[in-house]
Amino acid sequence: MPLSAIQVPLEFRLCASGLCRACAPAAGLAEKLKNTADEYPQRAHILAGEEPIRSGVAGRYATALFDLAVEANAIDAVQDELDRFDALVAESADLTRLVRSPVFSADEQLQALSAVLERASIRGLAANFLKLVAANRRLFAVRDMIKSFRERVAAHKGEATAQVTVAEELKDQHIEALRAALKSVTGKDVDLAINVDPAIIGGLVVKVGSRMVDTSLRTKLNAMKHAMKEAR
Repeated sequence: MPLSAIQVPLEFRLCASGLCRACAPAAGLAEKLKNTADEYPQRAHILAGEEPIRSGVAGRYATALFDLAVEANAIDAVQDELDRFDALVAESADLTRLVRSPVFSADEQLQALSAVLERASIRGLAANFLKLVAANRRLFAVRDMIKSFRERVAAHKGEATAQVTVAEELKDQHIEALRAALKSVTGKDVDLAINVDPAIIGGLVVKVGSRMVDTSLRTKLNAMKHAMKEAR
């Protein structure tokens, strides 16, 4: 089903199918999350470096999910489904509002989210994780959690994660060329997280860990404007 065909229900009914807060099918994940709470700061410190794990809520949830994904031998499957959900949020204003707005109750978010996941065929551990996040009133941070999970996966595989912002969609050959160029610089396989932002005008902005590569025309124009002001 195309992403654009998935709509977020804006009216909610009382739970009639086991999707309420008490029925969220993620007991194992909840226990893992509880056990991770105290040890997370130490583990994050150990893993810190070129691909640092985000601190706070996002990092703690991502760590719990990653541990379960490793145990279930389902890292790639979970990442694929989280990436699909992240793309849904990016493309849907209604879903973004559902995720970010404090107006909706946990039960409302959970019921609407469950419908979206079903229509998008997102199931298993990834779906249970997203439902638990909604039940715990942490859905506002879900995209940070997904980003943090990607970082854990990249570190586990010995890869680097590059945050790439471009003015328009890249063609497949351009993506492969960019990935090859970044591998030659970092010495690692690079996983690309691509965001389209027409505001950068032209070029691209790439961040690998703490390293920033910026060839955006907007940056160059801003530098020119600054130089012109200095010359007055």
